[in-house]
Amino acid sequence: MPRLEQNRPLAWSDVTPKALWLTRRQWITGAAALAATPALSQIQAAPSRFSTDAEPNSFEDITGYNNFYEFGTGKEDPAAYAGGLTTDPWSIVIDGLVDKPGTYDLADVMKDQPLEERIYRLRCVEAWSMVVPWIGFELAGLLNRVGVQSGAKFVAFETLVRPEEMPGQSSPFIEWPYREGLRLDEAMHPLTILATGLYGEPMPNQNGAPIRLVVPWKYGFKSIKSIVRISLVAEMPPTTWNMLQPSEYGFYANVNPTVDHPRWSQASERVVGSGLFGGRQDTLMFNGYEAEVASLYAGQDLTVDY
Repeated sequence: MPRLEQNRPLAWSDVTPKALWLTRRQWITGAAALAATPALSQIQAAPSRFSTDAEPNSFEDITGYNNFYEFGTGKEDPAAYAGGLTTDPWSIVIDGLVDKPGTYDLADVMKDQPLEERIYRLRCVEAWSMVVPWIGFELAGLLNRVGVQSGAKFVAFETLVRPEEMPGQSSPFIEWPYREGLRLDEAMHPLTILATGLYGEPMPNQNGAPIRLVVPWKYGFKSIKSIVRISLVAEMPPTTWNMLQPSEYGFYANVNPTVDHPRWSQASERVVGSGLFGGRQDTLMFNGYEAEVASLYAGQDLTVDY
């Protein structure tokens, strides 16, 4: 896969003309609209000092093997069924303990936020991992712009509910919308990003288009997709997997190889793309980001705050 050009950080107005978003759906389904406009076919972004030096997985691995239960529980279901999701227009409600609450168009959300390429490891609780070259910007930049009030201690997120386009939402297995949350200091950490693309392309629907959270030291289910609401709150918010199985999925969901899932070990992981029986490796504490984030949890018992 081609690598991104090493240019300066680019603002929304530099890199994402309206035409790109109008053709997002055609790009995902393989239509010719973007092919006829080569200048719009890539998002340029500066490389980040936070990137891992690990080799990224292929575009096919990243877009073909996903968890996105709104489209089904199988790993191939999102790629099979997400093509019909309408992602333009898109808006996000930002509310709660903020100075500037409101419903923001996606362009307003991204206004003046410098995009970066960040190559992050993704670790899922089912003991598989991959390395993804995300394109995004720090969540802290957006939160600072809307003004976080002093009483805010947590950030809550919600995913789109649109069962006519998201067939998995016909299942009562999950209480929709999908919900996630972070403690405020986790949300403000520079590793935490809102991603709008990968491999230099607009975010594929099955990976959480048009905008998703990426928190690289936590299990993948914390990195909520297709976000439509961000709320600043005083109390720890309910989160989907903790609501479903609190004995198995805690609020924090930090990658911790010393704490087993009740039904399987977390001590090792299978690298996606290496074959069903190959490519196993030791799981790293905080998914390899221990030096950057361990201080956030000083004094916490991570076998209790799992």
